[in-house]
Amino acid sequence: MKLLLRWLLLALALLLVAHVAPGIEVNHLGAALVAAAVLGLFNTLLRPVLVVLTLPITIVTLGLFLFVINALLFWATASVLDGFSVANFGAALLGSLMYSVLGLLIDAVTP
Repeated sequence: MKLLLRWLLLALALLLVAHVAPGIEVNHLGAALVAAAVLGLFNTLLRPVLVVLTLPITIVTLGLFLFVINALLFWATASVLDGFSVANFGAALLGSLMYSVLGLLIDAVTP
């Protein structure tokens, strides 16, 4: 039950990010639900591999390259889905930052 609630809240967070951030569009709630699921899968499966592969540059940039990885995964999610679009890398960076903060807040308030 907690997983479904978190998934729904993350989809609503994605809709909020699309409403606030320029360059990010989500057509409807169904697209947001699919995008939240795909983004969760990308973060679970691809992010650890990318973090290990880019460890030297992450160390040199004192961890700031992790923001680039998050933005690339956000952008990749938009590129594989129809109802979710991101205009450019700057929008992906802003959107991934906002989505991450909202995800932390959702984790904090979810029982």
